[in-house]
Amino acid sequence: MIDISKKRYLKYILFGSLYFSEGLQGTLAIVLIPAYLLEKGFPFPVATLVAAMFMVPWSLKFIWGGIVDKYSKNGRKKFIIFGGIFGAFGLFALAFIDPGLSLILFLIFLLVSHISVAFLDVSADALAIETSKFEERGKINGAMFTGLFGGMLISAPILGYIAHNFSYNTAFIIAGFIILGILIFPIFVKEASIKRTKRPKVGKQLLLEYKKRPVQLISLFAPVTSISGGIIMFAMPLYMNEVLKLNIAQIGLLNMVFPLGIIVGANVGGIFADSIGRKTSLYAILIASIFVYAALIFVSSWETVAIVYGAVGICFGAFHSISSAILMDITNPEIGATQYGLFTSLFNAGEMGGEFATGTLIVLVGFTRLFLYAAILFWPGIIILHFIRYKDA
Repeated sequence: MIDISKKRYLKYILFGSLYFSEGLQGTLAIVLIPAYLLEKGFPFPVATLVAAMFMVPWSLKFIWGGIVDKYSKNGRKKFIIFGGIFGAFGLFALAFIDPGLSLILFLIFLLVSHISVAFLDVSADALAIETSKFEERGKINGAMFTGLFGGMLISAPILGYIAHNFSYNTAFIIAGFIILGILIFPIFVKEASIKRTKRPKVGKQLLLEYKKRPVQLISLFAPVTSISGGIIMFAMPLYMNEVLKLNIAQIGLLNMVFPLGIIVGANVGGIFADSIGRKTSLYAILIASIFVYAALIFVSSWETVAIVYGAVGICFGAFHSISSAILMDITNPEIGATQYGLFTSLFNAGEMGGEFATGTLIVLVGFTRLFLYAAILFWPGIIILHFIRYKDA
C-alpha cells in the first residue's frame, strides 16, 4: 500500500487525478451530449435541457456527503472506488442506449454516472481534509482545480475527435475506461486511520457547526463572492459574439484562455495561501479581481480578450483554491463530506445565480455596466472576509 502521508507530492497526484475524472464528466455533459442529441434529431431546447440535467447531482453534494459521512466508519476510500466504478459503468451503458429510442433510459444512466462521480468527489474532499495539513491545503486545492480544468481541456479535443471520426458510443466507452484507469492509484493508497466508535449524527453535528461564527460567515461569503464569476462565464462568450463580432471558431479558441488561466491561478493562489496566509492572499486576489474584471470594459479585440480574459481566469482560479483551503480549515473532519459539500454547494449557488441573471442584465444595463457591476460585487466579500476569524487564519 502507498502511504501518501510520507510523500506530499503523492497527495497532489491523487487528488488531481480524481478531479480529472470530474473534468472528463464535464466535457461529456457540456460538449458531447448536446452534440450527440442534436445529431439524433432532437431539437435544441431538448438537447440542452438533457445535458443541463448533469448539474442536478452536483447541486445536491451535501446529500451525497451526508451518506458518505454516516457510513464512513471504515473510511472514505471505498466510496471513491465504488463511485468511480459506477460512474464508468454508467458511461458504458450510455454507449449501448439509443436516445432516439429511449431518451428517458439514456437520461437515467447519465444521472447515475454523475451521481456516482459526485460520490467520488465528496469522498475525495473529505479524505483530503482528513489527510492534509494546514500548510499544504492551498496546494492540494491547486492540484484539484488543475485536475478539474485540465481534464476539461485535455478531454474535450480528444473525445471530440473520437466522436467525430469513430462514434459517440466509442467516446463514452473510452471515457469510462479512463475513469477506471484513474482508480488504480487510489486502490493502492493507504487510508489514514480515523477512529470512529459509532456512526456520526450528521444532522445534529452540522447544526452544532452552524452555531460557530466562522461557519456562518463563510456560508454568506461563498454565494456573495461567486456571483461575479457566474456573470463573466456567461457574459464573455456573448460579448465576443455580439460586440466584437468574432466567429465561433475564434470564440472557441479564446475560451480556452479562461481555463488555462484558472489552472495557473489555482496553483499560484494555493502556494501563496500556504506560505503567506489565507486571508492575506484572499484580500489580495479579491482586490486584484476588482481591477481585472473592470478592465473588461476596455476589451476591443481578440488580442485584448486573450490578455484580460486570461487574467480573469487567473483571479478566478486563485480565489477558489484559497477559499477552498479556508473551507477545509473550518470543516469538521468527522462530517467533512457533508459540511464541505454544503459549502461548495453555496459557491455553486452564487455562480448559478450570476449565470441566470446575466441575460436579463445585459438587456437592462448593457455589457459595460455589467462588467463594472461584476467588479463591484467583490466589495461585500471583502467586508465579510474581515470578520471571518478562526485560529489558523
